[in-house]
Amino acid sequence: MSAETITLGCRLNFAESEAMAAGAPEGSLIVNSCAVTSEAVRQTRQAIRRAHRENPARPIIVTGCAVQLDPEAFRAMPEVTEVRLRDDSAPALASAGLVHSVKSFVAVQTGCDHRCTFCTIWTARGPSRSVTYAAVRDAVERELARGAKEIVLTGVDITDYDGGLGRLCQRLLSDLPGLKRLRLSSLDSIEIDGALIELIAGEPRLMPHFHLSLQAGDDLVLKRMKRRHLRRDAVATVAAIKAARPEATIGADLIAGFPTESEAAAHNTLALLDDCDVVAAHIFPFSPRPGTPAARMPQVERELVKARAARLRDRAAVRRSNWLDGLVGSHQRVLIENERGEGHGASNAPVRIAGAAKGSIIDAIITARYGNHLIGNIE
Repeated sequence: MSAETITLGCRLNFAESEAMAAGAPEGSLIVNSCAVTSEAVRQTRQAIRRAHRENPARPIIVTGCAVQLDPEAFRAMPEVTEVRLRDDSAPALASAGLVHSVKSFVAVQTGCDHRCTFCTIWTARGPSRSVTYAAVRDAVERELARGAKEIVLTGVDITDYDGGLGRLCQRLLSDLPGLKRLRLSSLDSIEIDGALIELIAGEPRLMPHFHLSLQAGDDLVLKRMKRRHLRRDAVATVAAIKAARPEATIGADLIAGFPTESEAAAHNTLALLDDCDVVAAHIFPFSPRPGTPAARMPQVERELVKARAARLRDRAAVRRSNWLDGLVGSHQRVLIENERGEGHGASNAPVRIAGAAKGSIIDAIITARYGNHLIGNIE
């Protein structure tokens, strides 16, 4: 790699950073920004300033969603050498980054055709565009040849993949017998197709953890978000996944304190954690993004937003803790991702196995839980 990278935000950014770094001037630093929340933009600026303090002579190139939305603000930063918009070069689709040397993210799609009222990503990334199957297959094949043991398909809205995400996965697993572990990044629950449910039911190489973009558990809030599903749709999707594969685990993105959210609506979202059996929740306190419809709606008082987010996190933490405790005594097939013997089981549970070699896939029995990790022994 000819340049270093600092990547903020989603897995798609990680996949794109690898390709951008390969074509950047040697010795430079690429900061790939995120704009999903105001906090993400703040962290981008903070990362730029910190990187400059650590090495004032190093050229800093900034790119990504936050830059796309407000390039002049980043051009005005004295630490920035160059602002690189996506119009300057084609999106780095079907690229991949061997992030842990054993797990690789492959971008299959970018952009979004939907207009959620809280979101600016569709503006930053443009309309949905899918990578051709041949390009995706070649990228996966290349990563396997580089030593990847698990492939994670990523994008802005991968369930909108042209031809269907389920069909894409079926073709990859059929054409590439060396692909032993395939994992999916965040899914829009309303777009999960029959082919994907069929694959979940019958293909052990598809890892059984599914992270859903649910956002809320109250129908009125969902409508004001301009989401395309209702609460019952989310619950039905999880039921279908669990019926197809009982050991499947569910993650979810949820927003606390969306404009106009009542206390009853907040409790409906809180209850969704139980109703959808969520064991890996990403909780976001609502953050108004300039120019979005949600920013013009009546806002929930800031301290109440924080309190509702904390309540969601507390409930999610209890659910996750109970789930991890329940895995003690179980058998897990674990991919070891670093030299400390740490990795993840098929269900995405974090597992540590003393003495396990990085890159190995180990059948383990879980003997204990220690903090946020499970402890396993080689069977």
